[in-house]
Amino acid sequence: MGRGKVELKRIENTTSRQVTFSKRRNGLLKKAFELSILCEAEVALVVFSPSGKAFQFASHDSIDRTIARYRSVAGLPESSSCTQRSRTAEFWRTEIDEMKKLADMLEARNKHICGEDLPLLDMKDLKQLERQIKTGVERVRSRKRRLLAEHINMLKRKQKALQDENACLQKRLNEINVSSRSSKEGDRCSSTSS
Repeated sequence: MGRGKVELKRIENTTSRQVTFSKRRNGLLKKAFELSILCEAEVALVVFSPSGKAFQFASHDSIDRTIARYRSVAGLPESSSCTQRSRTAEFWRTEIDEMKKLADMLEARNKHICGEDLPLLDMKDLKQLERQIKTGVERVRSRKRRLLAEHINMLKRKQKALQDENACLQKRLNEINVSSRSSKEGDRCSSTSS
């Protein structure tokens, strides 16, 4: 019998999380080893535990050799601490500038969608904005129609259930009324015969 599908979400229990990490880490290391043996692949694997402890596997002499090979294939520079730091700082400055530009662009776009700062747009940009808004409105309307249809169906099911329950209660009430009339008539018959 196979195992069921495991829901991928954070394990809340600390002990269970640690046990799962340990088992899955060992399984991952085993798979890396098997891949290196079966396929003669050069494999390097680094895993950091939640506490920061490092676990590694290298199919060849050292993990550094595989990382150096990866850097050369990926076109990354050789790592030296000073150059690395200056390039890292430069990278982050560039990244920050790009993020600022992206944030400004998205803010301007949001203003345009809200109908603000429209004089800054030319005819081509206005037509594109109009198409985007129409598409957005259609998506909103479509979603709204789906939700309304689902809600109507749910209300119809509730109505049907209530009608069925009402019919059942009405039937029981009629049975009670019939039985009480029968007992009253039986009482009258017995009182008139005496």
